[in-house]
Amino acid sequence: MAANSRTLEITVISAENLKLDRKPIKKNSSVTVRPDTNSQFCTTEMDTEGGAYPRWNEKLVLDLPAHSRSITVDVQCKTSYGVRTVGTATIPASDFVGGYVPEGYLHFLSYRLRDNRGERNGIINISVRMKVPEIYACSSSTTSSHSRMGFPVAENNNFGGGVAAGVPVWYGSYQKKHY
Repeated sequence: MAANSRTLEITVISAENLKLDRKPIKKNSSVTVRPDTNSQFCTTEMDTEGGAYPRWNEKLVLDLPAHSRSITVDVQCKTSYGVRTVGTATIPASDFVGGYVPEGYLHFLSYRLRDNRGERNGIINISVRMKVPEIYACSSSTTSSHSRMGFPVAENNNFGGGVAAGVPVWYGSYQKKHY
């Protein structure tokens, strides 16, 4: 992974109510995912049995450049005339990057697909997780079977000493203290 990109794990789960020329598709659908800023892309295997309600449940790994604002999800169907796009969804990166959730959080997302005329054409269901860089990942190589996190407290024979499990945090405007 380059320093100016983030690695995404995108699991393409399923789609719903897919149509081609206003008729439900019969089989042979796949999904391509790509960032808005470069030509890199990933494609799922073809679902040959799901028809208008295909299931892939396939994980794709994609590098998302730091300056990308979205990813594009295209659902295609192989027909006797070639591969045709059934629907497209543009997913803002802000839906799964940043905010108040930790890195590595698994987002389950559903988006409306639009056909080449801009009309509604089904729904795509995906999950997205930003891979946490190894330097920030938790290490499982501890000497004991349980890892500890907290602040050491003074040993006291009456209470057994140990590690403080948490630190109180006050929320709300009436409880704020300024030092």
